[in-house]
Amino acid sequence: MPDRVYNGMPATELPDLQWRLAGSGDAGVEMARLPDGQVAVRNAADPEGPALIYTRAEIEALIGGAQDGDFDALLG
Repeated sequence: MPDRVYNGMPATELPDLQWRLAGSGDAGVEMARLPDGQVAVRNAADPEGPALIYTRAEIEALIGGAQDGDFDALLG
């Protein structure tokens, strides 16, 4: 694991993570839990591209909002 984890870092610098696909094929995002509890998110179509790093609280808010339908309007 690198000494410093930051938003936009190349996902390839985050080794030995178990990435989980949210979506189908390469049309989605992949998420992986970091050892410190944060969550990395990358574009499934570009697994070597940048990773966004979120705190556990941020991911909990995202998942809770999705479950509550807060983002349904984005689907049209």
